[in-house]
Amino acid sequence: MSTPVATNSSASTTPVIILLALAAFASASAFRICDPLLPVLASDFGVRTAQASNSVTFFSIAYGVMQFFYGPMGDRYGKFRVLSIATIGCAFGSVLTAMAPTLDMVVVGRFISGATAAGIVPLSMAWIGDNVPYEQRQATLARFLLGSISGLAAGQFMGGIFADTIGWRWTFVVMAVVYLVVGTLLISKRKSVPEKIAPKDQRSNLLAPLKQVLSIPWARIVILTVFLEGAFVFGPLAFVPAYLHEHHGIAVSWAGVIGGLFALGALMYALRANQLVSLLGERRLALYGGGTIALSYAIYWVSGSWHWAVLASILSGFGYYLLHAVLQTNATQMAPAVRGTAVSLFASFLFLGQSVGVTAAALLVDVAGLGSVFPVGIVAIPLLAYSFAWRLRKRALQAVKT
Repeated sequence: MSTPVATNSSASTTPVIILLALAAFASASAFRICDPLLPVLASDFGVRTAQASNSVTFFSIAYGVMQFFYGPMGDRYGKFRVLSIATIGCAFGSVLTAMAPTLDMVVVGRFISGATAAGIVPLSMAWIGDNVPYEQRQATLARFLLGSISGLAAGQFMGGIFADTIGWRWTFVVMAVVYLVVGTLLISKRKSVPEKIAPKDQRSNLLAPLKQVLSIPWARIVILTVFLEGAFVFGPLAFVPAYLHEHHGIAVSWAGVIGGLFALGALMYALRANQLVSLLGERRLALYGGGTIALSYAIYWVSGSWHWAVLASILSGFGYYLLHAVLQTNATQMAPAVRGTAVSLFASFLFLGQSVGVTAAALLVDVAGLGSVFPVGIVAIPLLAYSFAWRLRKRALQAVKT
């Protein structure tokens, strides 16, 4: 039985959006927190940087794979309910990572963290899709993104600072505390938050919603595009702090701070999302996003001073959200009847793409050095953006004809 949905006004949903943004902050912090720690983990455990990158890769793999389950579970049992429980569960993976005696146990802890964090952001977006009208959704998603964007910066910052001061393990102790606090706040609100739950006659098969989404041609295009976006954007970005540390000789903490400025560029987008959408439209947003990311990679690659990396990090975040926001908005509307599954599937392929990208980039780094990851992105990202913009135009023309 569905819980009645509350009025879709800004006033009625704002307190819930704030809680969801806090949960997204914790989830995003966990995702990027190991980027500046890769050289430290490699040194502490006596392995290569490529092996230490498993702490990033396995988080992404778990995050991506679990989307296949969280989406249908959210549609079946309630999106807010499932993401609240998942947030509490995230603390366990962080504690295990903090106490890990070996790199393998760090990877296990990160895998658990990814598997539990997987339910937070996509189900939050799906809840917003259920309870916020489409005309208000872009602005609401932009406000929600402030949480995940801040988390990206905080994760890299905390990872770098703790590594250079009291030790990298304290990073995960703090994360465990954050998860517990946010999860408790979410659970305290669970009974008062509206839920849209699938009717009982649609709950018999958890895989049925997945098949329903994948049967839609446009959904397949959006999902494939976000998979490639995850690979070509976050593969190189995972190695930015290590590249700055090696190439420019700056401290791990400072390299993490510079890499975390990705979030400042993303924040610039979030604060001007409505104006940018009105001014540019979806197709030009995607095109400009791809071009901006490529420019940021070029600056990282050719600059002779770390100061230029500050600009590159800001541009990478701004460009990424120009492109990703278009994909994200399309994801919330590509299968409204099973929105939780659709958005979770979208997130799944984003993070599976990231795991593939980080793994491929690590192999390339082992062969050709840290700087070799940037030329791939310089070529691939604009081509991907152009391809999706072309498909958006084609779809718009078809809609006009019908």
